[in-house]
Amino acid sequence: MKIAIGSDHAGFHLKKTISQYLADQGHELKDMGTFTDGSCDYPIFASQVCRELVEGRVERGILICATGNGMAIAANKVKGIRAAVCNDIYTARYSRLHNDANILCIGARVIGEGLALEIVNVWLETDFEEGRHVRRIELITSMEREQ
Repeated sequence: MKIAIGSDHAGFHLKKTISQYLADQGHELKDMGTFTDGSCDYPIFASQVCRELVEGRVERGILICATGNGMAIAANKVKGIRAAVCNDIYTARYSRLHNDANILCIGARVIGEGLALEIVNVWLETDFEEGRHVRRIELITSMEREQ
């Protein structure tokens, strides 16, 4: 799967760990930065990952900051993005099953590396359930059109 990944300084080290893990699993990654642990502005990297996704160059995105919240707020400003903060396995699974989340946001200062890798695995392996959830995604899309 083609995946864009990005982080701010707080998520930099976890991004490296997740990137290596995904590469070892055979995924094609586009690292959109940051490339150091120096202070930076997370909306820049959220925007870059979202652009890769909405323009069809990748199938999914992963964003990492201290809590996951800043990245999710920024990402969800982009039309077509459904970013979910997932700091546990249950939320990761249901963000895909029910919400068809296309961006996974993780809090590097909230969870450890082992759990983060489990979350990534579950999130990537879970398909959208469709059914009654399609109508709800369509309602979200209609909200975007109204803006």
